[in-house]
Amino acid sequence: MAPAKTIALFPEASYGAALNCVGIAQELRRLGHRPVFLCHPGFSGVFAEYGFAEYQLTEADAAPTDWTEFIERHQDAFRQTPLDQLESYVGPTWEAIVDTAMRVEEPLRQLLARLKPDAIVLDNVVMFPAIANAGVPWIRVVSCAETEIPDENVPPYLSGCGDNERTAWTVFAGRYEKTVAPAHRRFSAFMAECGLKAPAAPTFLDLSPWLNLLLAPEIIRHARRAPLDPQNVVFLDGCVRHEAPYTPPRFASHNDAPLVLTSFGSLGAMDVAMTKRMIAVFATLPYRFLVNAGHWREDYRDVPDNVFIDSWFPQPSVVEQASLFIHHGGNNSFCEALYYGVPSLVMPYCWDGHDNAARAAETGVGRRLNRYDWSDADLTAAIEGLLGDQAMHKRLKANAVKMHKAAGVTRAAQEIDGLLTGISR
Repeated sequence: MAPAKTIALFPEASYGAALNCVGIAQELRRLGHRPVFLCHPGFSGVFAEYGFAEYQLTEADAAPTDWTEFIERHQDAFRQTPLDQLESYVGPTWEAIVDTAMRVEEPLRQLLARLKPDAIVLDNVVMFPAIANAGVPWIRVVSCAETEIPDENVPPYLSGCGDNERTAWTVFAGRYEKTVAPAHRRFSAFMAECGLKAPAAPTFLDLSPWLNLLLAPEIIRHARRAPLDPQNVVFLDGCVRHEAPYTPPRFASHNDAPLVLTSFGSLGAMDVAMTKRMIAVFATLPYRFLVNAGHWREDYRDVPDNVFIDSWFPQPSVVEQASLFIHHGGNNSFCEALYYGVPSLVMPYCWDGHDNAARAAETGVGRRLNRYDWSDADLTAAIEGLLGDQAMHKRLKANAVKMHKAAGVTRAAQEIDGLLTGISR
Protein backbone atom coordinates (compact mmCIF):
# COMPACT_ATOMS: atom_id res chain seq x y z
CA MET A 1 0.00 0.00 0.00
CA ALA A 2 1.18 3.51 -0.83
CA PRO A 3 1.77 6.02 2.01
CA ALA A 4 -1.41 7.90 2.89
CA LYS A 5 -2.48 10.17 0.03
CA THR A 6 -5.06 12.91 -0.27
CA ILE A 7 -7.56 11.87 -2.93
CA ALA A 8 -10.15 14.40 -4.06
CA LEU A 9 -13.40 12.90 -5.30
CA PHE A 10 -15.54 15.11 -7.54
CA PRO A 11 -18.91 13.55 -8.43
CA GLU A 12 -21.50 15.28 -10.58
CA ALA A 13 -24.50 16.92 -8.94
CA SER A 14 -26.56 13.75 -8.66
CA TYR A 15 -27.07 11.38 -5.77
CA GLY A 16 -26.21 8.38 -7.92
CA ALA A 17 -22.69 9.59 -8.67
CA ALA A 18 -22.28 11.07 -5.18
CA LEU A 19 -23.16 7.87 -3.35
CA ASN A 20 -21.17 5.72 -5.75
CA CYS A 21 -18.12 7.83 -4.89
CA VAL A 22 -18.93 7.44 -1.19
CA GLY A 23 -18.54 3.68 -1.59
CA ILE A 24 -15.10 4.10 -3.19
CA ALA A 25 -14.08 6.67 -0.58
CA GLN A 26 -15.07 4.32 2.25
CA GLU A 27 -12.63 1.73 0.92
CA LEU A 28 -9.88 4.29 0.27
CA ARG A 29 -10.22 5.39 3.89
CA ARG A 30 -10.00 1.76 5.01
CA LEU A 31 -6.72 1.50 3.09
CA GLY A 32 -5.36 4.44 5.07
CA HIS A 33 -5.81 7.26 2.57
CA ARG A 34 -7.51 10.63 3.07
CA PRO A 35 -10.47 10.95 0.71
CA VAL A 36 -12.05 14.39 0.51
CA PHE A 37 -15.03 15.55 -1.53
CA LEU A 38 -15.47 18.51 -3.83
CA CYS A 39 -19.19 19.12 -3.92
CA HIS A 40 -21.62 21.28 -5.82
CA PRO A 41 -23.87 23.67 -3.90
CA GLY A 42 -26.84 21.76 -2.58
CA PHE A 43 -24.75 18.68 -1.70
CA SER A 44 -23.15 20.08 1.43
CA GLY A 45 -23.60 17.63 4.27
CA VAL A 46 -24.11 14.58 2.04
CA PHE A 47 -20.49 13.48 2.35
CA ALA A 48 -19.97 14.75 5.88
CA GLU A 49 -22.77 12.38 6.88
CA TYR A 50 -20.36 9.54 6.02
CA GLY A 51 -17.47 11.16 7.87
CA PHE A 52 -15.65 12.79 4.95
CA ALA A 53 -14.26 16.31 4.67
CA GLU A 54 -16.10 18.23 1.99
CA TYR A 55 -15.33 21.44 0.15
CA GLN A 56 -18.19 23.28 -1.46
CA LEU A 57 -17.51 24.44 -4.99
CA THR A 58 -19.16 27.77 -5.73
CA GLU A 59 -19.89 28.87 -9.28
CA ALA A 60 -18.29 32.14 -10.36
CA ASP A 61 -20.30 35.17 -11.48
CA ALA A 62 -23.69 33.42 -11.38
CA ALA A 63 -26.12 31.57 -9.20
CA PRO A 64 -25.40 27.83 -9.15
CA THR A 65 -27.44 25.58 -11.38
CA ASP A 66 -30.49 24.40 -9.44
CA TRP A 67 -30.97 20.92 -10.86
CA THR A 68 -34.25 20.35 -9.03
CA GLU A 69 -35.66 23.50 -10.61
CA PHE A 70 -34.18 22.46 -13.97
CA ILE A 71 -35.95 19.10 -13.78
CA GLU A 72 -39.23 20.74 -12.77
CA ARG A 73 -39.08 22.96 -15.86
CA HIS A 74 -38.50 19.94 -18.11
CA GLN A 75 -40.90 17.44 -16.53
CA ASP A 76 -43.13 17.33 -19.58
CA ALA A 77 -40.24 15.88 -21.57
CA PHE A 78 -40.32 12.75 -19.42
CA ARG A 79 -43.48 11.62 -21.16
CA GLN A 80 -41.65 11.56 -24.49
CA THR A 81 -39.61 8.89 -26.22
CA PRO A 82 -35.80 9.07 -25.91
CA LEU A 83 -35.66 10.33 -29.50
CA ASP A 84 -38.10 13.17 -28.80
CA GLN A 85 -36.29 14.02 -25.57
CA LEU A 86 -33.21 15.02 -27.53
CA GLU A 87 -34.60 18.46 -28.32
CA SER A 88 -36.73 18.96 -25.23
CA TYR A 89 -34.34 17.64 -22.55
CA VAL A 90 -30.97 16.27 -23.66
CA GLY A 91 -29.91 19.37 -25.59
CA PRO A 92 -30.82 21.79 -22.76
CA THR A 93 -29.15 19.48 -20.25
CA TRP A 94 -25.85 19.50 -22.12
CA GLU A 95 -26.03 23.29 -22.37
CA ALA A 96 -26.52 23.49 -18.59
CA ILE A 97 -23.67 21.02 -17.97
CA VAL A 98 -21.29 23.08 -20.13
CA ASP A 99 -22.41 26.27 -18.36
CA THR A 100 -21.62 24.66 -15.00
CA ALA A 101 -18.19 23.46 -16.14
CA MET A 102 -17.33 26.96 -17.33
CA ARG A 103 -18.55 28.70 -14.18
CA VAL A 104 -16.72 26.42 -11.75
CA GLU A 105 -13.42 26.50 -13.62
CA GLU A 106 -11.76 29.27 -11.64
CA PRO A 107 -13.10 28.21 -8.21
CA LEU A 108 -12.11 24.62 -8.96
CA ARG A 109 -8.61 25.63 -10.04
CA GLN A 110 -8.12 27.65 -6.85
CA LEU A 111 -9.49 24.87 -4.65
CA LEU A 112 -7.23 22.23 -6.18
CA ALA A 113 -4.21 24.52 -5.78
CA ARG A 114 -5.07 24.88 -2.10
CA LEU A 115 -5.84 21.18 -1.45
CA LYS A 116 -2.90 19.83 -3.46
CA PRO A 117 -4.45 16.35 -3.85
CA ASP A 118 -2.31 13.43 -4.96
CA ALA A 119 -5.07 12.26 -7.32
CA ILE A 120 -8.53 13.32 -8.44
CA VAL A 121 -11.47 10.97 -8.98
CA LEU A 122 -13.92 12.43 -11.50
CA ASP A 123 -17.38 10.88 -11.74
CA ASN A 124 -18.96 13.11 -14.34
CA VAL A 125 -19.93 13.30 -18.01
CA VAL A 126 -17.85 16.38 -18.89
CA MET A 127 -14.18 17.35 -18.59
CA PHE A 128 -13.12 20.15 -16.25
CA PRO A 129 -9.92 21.82 -17.50
CA ALA A 130 -8.76 22.54 -13.95
CA ILE A 131 -8.58 18.78 -13.39
CA ALA A 132 -6.67 18.08 -16.59
CA ASN A 133 -4.25 20.90 -15.73
CA ALA A 134 -3.83 20.03 -12.04
CA GLY A 135 -0.60 18.09 -12.64
CA VAL A 136 -1.77 14.95 -10.83
CA PRO A 137 -3.37 11.72 -12.07
CA TRP A 138 -7.11 11.82 -12.56
CA ILE A 139 -9.31 8.76 -12.50
CA ARG A 140 -12.54 8.62 -14.46
CA VAL A 141 -15.50 6.80 -12.95
CA VAL A 142 -18.41 5.92 -15.22
CA SER A 143 -21.36 5.60 -12.89
CA CYS A 144 -23.79 5.93 -15.79
CA ALA A 145 -24.64 3.05 -18.11
CA GLU A 146 -21.83 1.43 -20.06
CA THR A 147 -23.31 3.03 -23.20
CA GLU A 148 -21.55 6.25 -22.15
CA ILE A 149 -18.38 4.77 -23.69
CA PRO A 150 -19.19 4.39 -27.42
CA ASP A 151 -18.53 1.31 -29.53
CA GLU A 152 -19.88 0.02 -32.85
CA ASN A 153 -21.58 -2.87 -31.04
CA VAL A 154 -23.07 -0.75 -28.23
CA PRO A 155 -26.37 1.12 -28.68
CA PRO A 156 -26.07 4.92 -28.71
CA TYR A 157 -25.88 6.59 -25.33
CA LEU A 158 -29.30 7.69 -23.98
CA SER A 159 -31.18 6.04 -26.86
CA GLY A 160 -32.92 3.27 -24.92
CA CYS A 161 -32.33 1.02 -27.95
CA GLY A 162 -31.86 -2.71 -27.73
CA ASP A 163 -29.00 -4.60 -29.35
CA ASN A 164 -31.07 -5.57 -32.39
CA GLU A 165 -32.55 -2.16 -33.23
CA ARG A 166 -29.77 -1.07 -35.58
CA THR A 167 -31.93 1.17 -37.76
CA ALA A 168 -33.05 3.08 -34.69
CA TRP A 169 -29.38 3.39 -33.61
CA THR A 170 -28.54 5.24 -36.82
CA VAL A 171 -31.50 7.61 -36.55
CA PHE A 172 -30.82 8.40 -32.89
CA ALA A 173 -27.06 8.85 -33.28
CA GLY A 174 -27.48 11.29 -36.15
CA ARG A 175 -30.03 13.41 -34.34
CA TYR A 176 -28.06 13.28 -31.09
CA GLU A 177 -24.92 14.62 -32.75
CA LYS A 178 -26.89 17.45 -34.36
CA THR A 179 -28.65 18.30 -31.08
CA VAL A 180 -25.52 18.56 -28.93
CA ALA A 181 -23.39 20.32 -31.59
CA PRO A 182 -24.00 23.88 -30.26
CA ALA A 183 -23.06 22.88 -26.70
CA HIS A 184 -20.01 21.01 -27.98
CA ARG A 185 -18.81 24.02 -29.98
CA ARG A 186 -18.97 26.20 -26.86
CA PHE A 187 -17.24 23.48 -24.86
CA SER A 188 -14.46 23.12 -27.46
CA ALA A 189 -13.80 26.86 -27.44
CA PHE A 190 -13.69 26.84 -23.63
CA MET A 191 -11.23 23.94 -23.59
CA ALA A 192 -9.01 25.75 -26.11
CA GLU A 193 -8.99 28.85 -23.89
CA CYS A 194 -7.65 26.60 -21.12
CA GLY A 195 -4.92 25.20 -23.35
CA LEU A 196 -6.59 21.85 -23.97
CA LYS A 197 -8.03 19.98 -26.91
CA ALA A 198 -11.67 18.99 -26.52
CA PRO A 199 -12.83 15.40 -27.05
CA ALA A 200 -14.14 14.72 -30.54
CA ALA A 201 -17.82 15.56 -30.99
CA PRO A 202 -20.28 14.51 -29.72
CA THR A 203 -18.22 13.40 -26.69
CA PHE A 204 -17.55 15.73 -23.76
CA LEU A 205 -15.15 13.53 -21.78
CA ASP A 206 -12.47 11.10 -22.96
CA LEU A 207 -11.16 8.13 -21.05
CA SER A 208 -8.45 8.99 -18.55
CA PRO A 209 -4.90 8.05 -19.61
CA TRP A 210 -4.33 6.82 -16.03
CA LEU A 211 -7.34 4.79 -14.89
CA ASN A 212 -11.02 4.33 -15.71
CA LEU A 213 -13.54 2.51 -13.52
CA LEU A 214 -16.81 1.27 -15.04
CA LEU A 215 -19.66 -0.06 -12.96
CA ALA A 216 -21.36 -2.31 -15.53
CA PRO A 217 -21.66 -5.86 -14.09
CA GLU A 218 -20.76 -8.75 -16.39
CA ILE A 219 -24.34 -10.04 -16.53
CA ILE A 220 -25.47 -6.92 -18.44
CA ARG A 221 -22.22 -6.02 -20.20
CA HIS A 222 -22.12 -5.51 -23.97
CA ALA A 223 -19.86 -7.49 -26.32
CA ARG A 224 -17.75 -4.67 -27.74
CA ARG A 225 -16.24 -4.72 -31.20
CA ALA A 226 -13.17 -2.87 -29.88
CA PRO A 227 -12.53 -4.16 -26.34
CA LEU A 228 -11.48 -1.51 -23.86
CA ASP A 229 -7.82 -1.58 -22.82
CA PRO A 230 -7.54 -3.64 -19.62
CA GLN A 231 -4.36 -1.74 -18.75
CA ASN A 232 -6.35 1.34 -17.78
CA VAL A 233 -10.03 0.31 -17.92
CA VAL A 234 -11.45 -1.79 -15.09
CA PHE A 235 -14.98 -3.16 -14.90
CA LEU A 236 -15.95 -3.27 -11.24
CA ASP A 237 -18.96 -5.59 -11.46
CA GLY A 238 -20.92 -3.02 -9.50
CA CYS A 239 -19.79 -0.60 -6.82
CA VAL A 240 -22.09 -0.64 -3.78
CA ARG A 241 -21.44 1.49 -0.70
CA HIS A 242 -21.76 0.37 2.93
CA GLU A 243 -24.93 1.69 4.58
CA ALA A 244 -26.48 1.56 8.01
CA PRO A 245 -28.68 -1.50 8.67
CA TYR A 246 -32.39 -1.03 8.08
CA THR A 247 -35.29 -2.70 9.88
CA PRO A 248 -38.53 -2.56 7.88
CA PRO A 249 -41.49 -1.06 9.73
CA ARG A 250 -44.30 -3.16 11.14
CA PHE A 251 -47.18 -2.98 8.68
CA ALA A 252 -50.86 -3.17 9.57
CA SER A 253 -51.09 -6.18 7.25
CA HIS A 254 -49.03 -8.48 5.00
CA ASN A 255 -46.02 -8.55 7.34
CA ASP A 256 -44.89 -11.93 6.04
CA ALA A 257 -45.33 -10.95 2.39
CA PRO A 258 -42.53 -10.11 -0.08
CA LEU A 259 -41.05 -6.62 0.30
CA VAL A 260 -41.01 -4.28 -2.72
CA LEU A 261 -38.95 -1.08 -2.79
CA THR A 262 -40.04 1.77 -5.07
CA SER A 263 -37.62 4.65 -5.62
CA PHE A 264 -37.26 6.95 -8.61
CA GLY A 265 -34.31 8.92 -7.32
CA SER A 266 -34.14 12.33 -5.73
CA LEU A 267 -35.54 14.05 -8.82
CA GLY A 268 -37.97 11.43 -10.08
CA ALA A 269 -39.78 11.57 -6.74
CA MET A 270 -41.21 14.96 -7.67
CA ASP A 271 -43.85 13.27 -9.85
CA VAL A 272 -46.24 12.79 -6.95
CA ALA A 273 -49.33 12.19 -9.10
CA MET A 274 -47.71 9.23 -10.86
CA THR A 275 -46.49 7.74 -7.59
CA LYS A 276 -49.93 8.10 -6.01
CA ARG A 277 -51.39 6.26 -8.98
CA MET A 278 -48.92 3.42 -8.36
CA ILE A 279 -49.76 3.34 -4.64
CA ALA A 280 -53.43 2.87 -5.51
CA VAL A 281 -52.41 -0.32 -7.33
CA PHE A 282 -50.10 -1.40 -4.49
CA ALA A 283 -53.09 -1.23 -2.12
CA THR A 284 -54.75 -4.06 -4.07
CA LEU A 285 -51.76 -6.43 -3.91
CA PRO A 286 -50.75 -8.86 -1.13
CA TYR A 287 -47.22 -7.47 -0.71
CA ARG A 288 -45.39 -4.90 1.43
CA PHE A 289 -44.25 -1.71 -0.30
CA LEU A 290 -41.66 0.87 0.73
CA VAL A 291 -41.91 4.08 -1.31
CA ASN A 292 -39.22 6.78 -1.41
CA ALA A 293 -41.01 10.13 -1.67
CA GLY A 294 -37.93 12.36 -1.37
CA HIS A 295 -38.72 15.98 -0.53
CA TRP A 296 -42.40 15.38 -1.27
CA ARG A 297 -43.17 13.13 1.71
CA GLU A 298 -45.79 15.51 3.10
CA ASP A 299 -47.83 15.31 -0.13
CA TYR A 300 -49.00 11.82 0.83
CA ARG A 301 -51.91 11.72 3.30
CA ASP A 302 -53.97 8.57 2.80
CA VAL A 303 -51.54 5.64 2.80
CA PRO A 304 -52.70 2.00 2.45
CA ASP A 305 -51.94 -0.45 5.26
CA ASN A 306 -49.38 -2.34 3.15
CA VAL A 307 -47.46 0.80 2.09
CA PHE A 308 -44.84 2.77 4.04
CA ILE A 309 -43.63 6.11 2.68
CA ASP A 310 -40.52 7.98 3.75
CA SER A 311 -38.30 10.75 2.43
CA TRP A 312 -35.16 8.58 2.39
CA PHE A 313 -34.03 5.00 2.88
CA PRO A 314 -30.49 3.55 3.24
CA GLN A 315 -31.09 2.03 -0.18
CA PRO A 316 -28.51 -0.79 -0.33
CA SER A 317 -29.66 -2.06 3.08
CA VAL A 318 -33.28 -2.09 1.89
CA VAL A 319 -32.56 -3.66 -1.50
CA GLU A 320 -30.75 -6.49 0.28
CA GLN A 321 -34.04 -7.40 2.00
CA ALA A 322 -36.34 -6.77 -0.97
CA SER A 323 -37.83 -9.26 -3.42
CA LEU A 324 -38.35 -6.61 -6.13
CA PHE A 325 -36.96 -3.15 -6.83
CA ILE A 326 -39.07 -0.71 -8.88
CA HIS A 327 -36.84 2.13 -10.05
CA HIS A 328 -36.05 4.61 -12.82
CA GLY A 329 -33.02 2.87 -14.27
CA GLY A 330 -30.40 4.95 -12.48
CA ASN A 331 -27.17 3.03 -12.75
CA ASN A 332 -26.60 2.86 -8.99
CA SER A 333 -30.09 1.49 -8.39
CA PHE A 334 -29.69 -1.02 -11.22
CA CYS A 335 -26.31 -2.21 -9.94
CA GLU A 336 -27.59 -2.46 -6.35
CA ALA A 337 -30.46 -4.66 -7.51
CA LEU A 338 -28.01 -6.93 -9.33
CA TYR A 339 -25.58 -6.95 -6.40
CA TYR A 340 -28.28 -8.30 -4.11
CA GLY A 341 -29.89 -10.62 -6.66
CA VAL A 342 -33.14 -8.66 -6.89
CA PRO A 343 -35.15 -8.31 -10.13
CA SER A 344 -35.78 -4.79 -11.44
CA LEU A 345 -38.96 -3.26 -12.78
CA VAL A 346 -37.51 -0.28 -14.62
CA MET A 347 -39.76 2.70 -15.37
CA PRO A 348 -37.34 5.22 -16.93
CA TYR A 349 -37.91 8.90 -17.53
CA CYS A 350 -34.61 10.32 -18.80
CA TRP A 351 -30.89 9.98 -19.46
CA ASP A 352 -29.32 6.53 -19.12
CA GLY A 353 -32.40 5.14 -17.39
CA HIS A 354 -33.68 4.36 -20.89
CA ASP A 355 -30.51 2.37 -21.68
CA ASN A 356 -30.67 0.40 -18.43
CA ALA A 357 -34.36 -0.34 -18.92
CA ALA A 358 -33.65 -1.82 -22.33
CA ARG A 359 -30.71 -3.79 -20.97
CA ALA A 360 -32.68 -5.17 -18.01
CA ALA A 361 -35.29 -6.60 -20.37
CA GLU A 362 -32.96 -8.02 -23.01
CA THR A 363 -30.60 -9.69 -20.50
CA GLY A 364 -33.43 -11.19 -18.45
CA VAL A 365 -32.70 -9.45 -15.15
CA GLY A 366 -35.94 -7.49 -15.03
CA ARG A 367 -38.67 -5.84 -17.05
CA ARG A 368 -39.23 -2.48 -18.65
CA LEU A 369 -42.50 -0.58 -18.18
CA ASN A 370 -43.36 2.77 -19.71
CA ARG A 371 -43.39 5.33 -16.91
CA TYR A 372 -46.78 6.77 -17.85
CA ASP A 373 -48.47 4.60 -20.46
CA TRP A 374 -49.57 1.69 -18.25
CA SER A 375 -52.84 0.39 -16.86
CA ASP A 376 -53.45 -0.97 -13.38
CA ALA A 377 -53.46 -4.43 -14.95
CA ASP A 378 -50.08 -3.77 -16.61
CA LEU A 379 -48.42 -2.74 -13.36
CA THR A 380 -49.99 -5.63 -11.46
CA ALA A 381 -48.88 -8.15 -14.09
CA ALA A 382 -45.32 -6.79 -14.09
CA ILE A 383 -45.02 -6.96 -10.29
CA GLU A 384 -46.58 -10.41 -9.98
CA GLY A 385 -44.64 -11.72 -12.96
CA LEU A 386 -41.27 -10.62 -11.57
CA LEU A 387 -42.01 -11.83 -8.05
CA GLY A 388 -43.11 -15.20 -9.39
CA ASP A 389 -40.28 -15.78 -11.88
CA GLN A 390 -38.29 -18.36 -9.94
CA ALA A 391 -35.84 -19.02 -12.79
CA MET A 392 -34.94 -15.32 -12.88
CA HIS A 393 -34.56 -15.20 -9.10
CA LYS A 394 -32.25 -18.22 -9.13
CA ARG A 395 -30.08 -16.74 -11.87
CA LEU A 396 -29.91 -13.37 -10.12
CA LYS A 397 -28.93 -14.92 -6.80
CA ALA A 398 -26.11 -16.84 -8.48
CA ASN A 399 -24.94 -13.61 -10.13
CA ALA A 400 -25.09 -11.81 -6.77
CA VAL A 401 -22.64 -14.33 -5.33
CA LYS A 402 -20.21 -13.49 -8.17
CA MET A 403 -20.64 -9.74 -7.67
CA HIS A 404 -20.04 -10.00 -3.91
CA LYS A 405 -16.89 -11.98 -4.60
CA ALA A 406 -15.74 -9.34 -7.10
CA ALA A 407 -16.12 -6.65 -4.36
CA GLY A 408 -16.37 -3.67 -6.69
CA VAL A 409 -15.72 -0.90 -4.16
CA THR A 410 -12.69 -2.75 -2.80
CA ARG A 411 -11.36 -3.31 -6.32
CA ALA A 412 -11.86 0.37 -7.16
CA ALA A 413 -9.90 1.50 -4.11
CA GLN A 414 -7.16 -1.06 -4.74
CA GLU A 415 -6.78 0.08 -8.36
CA ILE A 416 -6.48 3.72 -7.27
CA ASP A 417 -4.04 2.72 -4.52
CA GLY A 418 -2.03 0.67 -7.02
CA LEU A 419 -1.87 3.59 -9.45
CA LEU A 420 -0.51 5.88 -6.73
CA THR A 421 1.93 3.24 -5.50
CA GLY A 422 3.32 2.85 -9.01
CA ILE A 423 3.70 6.59 -9.45
CA SER A 424 5.44 7.08 -6.09
CA ARG A 425 8.09 4.43 -6.80
